[in-house]
Amino acid sequence: MAESKPTITEWADQKTGEFNRKASTFRNFVSREPGAQFPPEKGRYHLYVSYACPWAHRTLIVRELKGLQDIISFSAVHPHMAEGGWHFPTPTDNLPGLNAIPDPLYNSKRLSDLYFRTNPNYEGRYTVPVLWDNKNETIVNNESSEIIRMLYTEFDDFVDEKYKGVEFLRGRKGEVDEMNAWVYDGINNGVYKSGFATAQEPYDKAVKHVFESLDRVEQILTNSPGPYLLGKELTEADIRLFVTIIRFDPIYVQHFKCNIRDIRSGYPRIHKWLRHLYWDIPAFKNTTEFNHIKMHYSLSHSQINPHGIIPMGPLPHIFPKDE
Repeated sequence: MAESKPTITEWADQKTGEFNRKASTFRNFVSREPGAQFPPEKGRYHLYVSYACPWAHRTLIVRELKGLQDIISFSAVHPHMAEGGWHFPTPTDNLPGLNAIPDPLYNSKRLSDLYFRTNPNYEGRYTVPVLWDNKNETIVNNESSEIIRMLYTEFDDFVDEKYKGVEFLRGRKGEVDEMNAWVYDGINNGVYKSGFATAQEPYDKAVKHVFESLDRVEQILTNSPGPYLLGKELTEADIRLFVTIIRFDPIYVQHFKCNIRDIRSGYPRIHKWLRHLYWDIPAFKNTTEFNHIKMHYSLSHSQINPHGIIPMGPLPHIFPKDE
């Protein structure tokens, strides 16, 4: 049986000190195509997420934006990723956040139990999100970028009329994919390459790239004809960037040493964009749990924060729109 690494920084290359993220393992698709292995059905699929994880956060946002709350159930793991990987809350943990509960399907103790239920010889990492098929009792997919695109279209036969046909590529897939690529490299994954570096040179390289990429986003929003990255319509590019920016000031500035500037004082257009999404579009606010976020990073990364002290600030976690 595979065991998780004892410290998060063991993901870094032992020679160079650079962080290298592993690819997701399960890459099947829910599809409306005739004869599909995983056809869309109401109540058949369950999302396992962590409120702390930005990749899982993407799927929760899209699930709500598409009106899939009654179609696809979800539950959240405990924010503390201890040895053995993500584990489920106990009935007495009393965690904040909707459905931060014991495993509702199998009463599993750890997320890894579901990976081994799918494949007894599994040897990879136990990551969230997990899209689970209740009927076949197996993982369909654990790659968030693919899960969210399934949610755009494949369950449209079950959603209310106002959600049918709503997808977040907006006929601009090429532009969205191009922006996703450099935002992922420089910002989404860039903060991790900064925070998990175990040598000065890879840290310096990564953190400079983070802020060069943020500068680029700031300029894009300055020139945008609308409130979003690609203009007047919300796209997947906004969703994928939001999950990192909402964590930036509370976590990445201090915990991952991304401290050249913060968002609230250093990037006025990004700050305005962030607050618009959070305060004006309920799917963003409803799926953001700051307590889970701060608990996870502070308690789980013992080689970065050996005493498990959870920082109090910055307060407020996000400013009101008019401040």
